Amino acid sequence: MKKRWWVAGAVLGVVAGVVVKTINDAGQFKELKPHASGACKPVPGMPGAEDVTFHPTLGFAYVSSDDRRATAAGRPIPGGIFRYEPGSNTPPVLLTRGFSQDFHPHGISLFVAPDGTQTLFVVNHPDGATNQVERFEVGADGMLVHKATLKDPLLVSPNDILAVDAERFYFTNDHGQPPGVMRTLEDYLQLGLGSVVYFDGQRFQKVVEGTKYANGINVSRDGKTVYLTETVGKLLHSYARDPATGALTQRHVLKLDTAPDNIELDAQGDLWIAAHPKLFDFVSHATDPKGLARAPAQVLRFSGTGADMKVTEVYLDDGKQTAATATAAVFGKRMLLGPVFDADLLDCELP
Repeated sequence: MKKRWWVAGAVLGVVAGVVVKTINDAGQFKELKPHASGACKPVPGMPGAEDVTFHPTLGFAYVSSDDRRATAAGRPIPGGIFRYEPGSNTPPVLLTRGFSQDFHPHGISLFVAPDGTQTLFVVNHPDGATNQVERFEVGADGMLVHKATLKDPLLVSPNDILAVDAERFYFTNDHGQPPGVMRTLEDYLQLGLGSVVYFDGQRFQKVVEGTKYANGINVSRDGKTVYLTETVGKLLHSYARDPATGALTQRHVLKLDTAPDNIELDAQGDLWIAAHPKLFDFVSHATDPKGLARAPAQVLRFSGTGADMKVTEVYLDDGKQTAATATAAVFGKRMLLGPVFDADLLDCELP
């Protein structure tokens, strides 16, 4: 009898240890001290602005918007790609009007050719259909013209996307399992089943495997270094990119004390990464139909390269001003914060 109690106690101890470790890894024991470097104002009309990217020279932003709470409630509303000019009185302009009633955009990436031609790649999650990538070109009137839909079995759980020219791109699979029990286990057991996939214009191929929720992806201004975040793994990877084959060779890994999301670059080449300091708060926020359970929002700026990279916390909110920010895009003194679920994008003026 004593042996049975000892075994049961040992098992309970192991389970308790795993639970405490999981909670700690999720950041739930952190004490947050909110701060902001400038004034911010909410911008309505683009719910769930999960990804935002600036045109590199013209100062306006493309915004990927989707009302995920409406979809979760069983009444999906078509999402859209908007053009927004920060600091102006011009309302956001919907660029995908008439494209599809089953359009649920996620990650986006803009490629601007030397002649100024713009190509926008968009991860799309059609309701009840397979995941796909949409390729748009920007017309003379600024509206998006759909050019192609790309599908492949490797589009398991696409999140972010990175265009390297008008035809080729990378994308992240944040999970290796489709929605269901196995995906939940993948998250809570912190299994490295995510990946990065490269499309060379003809075929898809995995170039990175074994990641714990591969999320944001972007490239340095010279095109030689690809950056990747692991949300559950709390890592920022730097890879050397072979432009001929698309192969990625790891150069450096930076451990973070937070869960990073999307990556944007400013004119100086610094990385701006939105992050989730408390992942369980994010889960509560995501599963609350009314969004009353709030999740903190964090923005980090990374300057330098490799082991010399320096990190500065630019913004931290406890969920009162905005919640669960997935993207921080910067152009000059404007910083746009895109939330995964909230109704309003945040337009901030940096000092």
